[in-house]
Amino acid sequence: MKSRAFALAIALAFASFVATPGLAQNAPANGANPKMKPKLAEMLVMGEMGPDSVGNGSMGMGSMDMGGHHDMGNMPGMSGMGGTNQESMGAMGMSGHMGAMSLHMAWSHTRPETDADRKRADQIVETLKKSLAKYQDYHVAEQAGYKPFHPEFKQRMVHFTRNWYAIKAAFTFNPSEPTSLLYRPLPGGGYELIGAMYTAPRRMSEEKLDERVPLSVARWHQHVNLCFPPKDKMARADWTKFGFNGKIATKEACDAASGRFFPVIFGWMVHVYPWESDEAKVWAH
Repeated sequence: MKSRAFALAIALAFASFVATPGLAQNAPANGANPKMKPKLAEMLVMGEMGPDSVGNGSMGMGSMDMGGHHDMGNMPGMSGMGGTNQESMGAMGMSGHMGAMSLHMAWSHTRPETDADRKRADQIVETLKKSLAKYQDYHVAEQAGYKPFHPEFKQRMVHFTRNWYAIKAAFTFNPSEPTSLLYRPLPGGGYELIGAMYTAPRRMSEEKLDERVPLSVARWHQHVNLCFPPKDKMARADWTKFGFNGKIATKEACDAASGRFFPVIFGWMVHVYPWESDEAKVWAH
């Protein structure tokens, strides 16, 4: 309990710092490391809000030990990962190809749908539509603090993430404040807004996830059982074995390949596409 309280206190202190006008989105002064605040916020996006494992019991694999990975720049797929080129980025799954991705996905359990669940889900969608209206222009989203995740790489869908909303989502759920906006790159440049993503801490139980978005309507997901090559071999790695699409999905196989194994990265996530006419696609991943 003491460790959880300490982690919560640290997170709240950092949340207050990020929320301070002039500090949250502006470049740091006095020669401070400009990557530090985004990396700390990315830890919160990933649900690293304490020492707990995934709370729903369905994972059965524990949680990632952050002891040696406090620097999110060392995490695969994150900003500051160094020598990774566009080809390897695409091979890791950033370009949207499925590959062996099913080996690295964990999903919340489905529940029988009720009228109350459907009504609550519909209310979330309507609230989201209203809050997203101003972000049809991605420039407005950027001005509000949403930053694109590696826009320099070819992706079928680009996540624009607002770190402050990610921090808030670790403690509470506000359907009008999604952690990420989902944009489709346009052939002539620019982006089309197609949806949003909500996040929750990786330790959160399915009961708590259901309180946010009903599990009878939507399925939250996590990225699990990932193996990445040594940091100095990222650019030359065989990405049919490593990464989000890699065939390696156990610690034993990862150790045999001299890789770095992560039981869980990121927190829980759920996508929503509020303008889909087909109801089944509104909460599709």
